[in-house]
Amino acid sequence: MSYRIGFGIDFHQLVEGRELWIGGVLIPHTKGALGHSDADVLLHAICDAMLGALSLGDIGVHFPDTQAAYKNIDSKILLKKTHDLISERGYSIVNIDTSLCLEAPKIKAYAADMCQAISGVLQIPVEDISIKATTTEKMGFVGREEGLVAYATVLLKKN
Repeated sequence: MSYRIGFGIDFHQLVEGRELWIGGVLIPHTKGALGHSDADVLLHAICDAMLGALSLGDIGVHFPDTQAAYKNIDSKILLKKTHDLISERGYSIVNIDTSLCLEAPKIKAYAADMCQAISGVLQIPVEDISIKATTTEKMGFVGREEGLVAYATVLLKKN
């Protein structure tokens, strides 16, 4: 059996006047992520990890922010399209491990809903999805609540 591992990372600036979507879940907060799409940093990192595992480039190659079709798009759609790309090549997801880096809001209360949302799109068990979070102890742009970061690792197997 052939296995492939991929790593993804994504950053988004936090600004007032935008919704905060993380892991396919709308989270109440005073700021939201700035981006061409809904700027779901976690789903973008997962997409990049899946694409990277099969050497398919990154999310910007497949869904460029220069195309109007992706303006304000729900990142769950991008996740589904990315999943279709790996499925077409005969691969399926073994598991996903992620980490979010942000000062606020605390996401522990939303992690189960995020796992459910991701599970629903990718059609994998919630037990195969890990979402963790940390802060930067008030250091850097994350610590100043100017932005957030997501990291994702995905293991794929050849069907």
